[in-house]
Amino acid sequence: MRAAFLLLTLGLIGCGEAVKDDHFAQDVKAEREASPPVVPGAVPVRVGELGASFDACGAAGTTRHLDAGETLPVRAAPFETSPEIGRVAAGTQFFICTRSHDQRWMGIVYEDGGTLSPACGVSSPVASRGSYEGPCRSGWISSAFVKLIAG
Repeated sequence: MRAAFLLLTLGLIGCGEAVKDDHFAQDVKAEREASPPVVPGAVPVRVGELGASFDACGAAGTTRHLDAGETLPVRAAPFETSPEIGRVAAGTQFFICTRSHDQRWMGIVYEDGGTLSPACGVSSPVASRGSYEGPCRSGWISSAFVKLIAG
């Protein structure tokens, strides 16, 4: 009886379909091909980070490493894949309000005219830290293209 059971079990094992060992790899490959690139959401530029005794944006800067006529993209967040929300021309001056943790991006406030305007409301103290919501434009630029001129 045991011999018959053993032969029956071995016979059933031999009748099965071979299992492919690469089914997980195929799923991952298909998932990677089908997934769109990650695009981070907007990260607002923060003002007042140094406290109520200091200007809302503690420094000013201008572009560097740009030839006349070239522009620098302004991004919605401090990431290369973040959407472009504007551009600053070579020689544009802007307020520097914050920076990313890795120091690769600076959060700026700028006016389309390319000068430091008191109308932006960041050259004097603010009551509390927060996102910039003033009349001027704001966004993130690569710190490799920033030259400090004040602060």
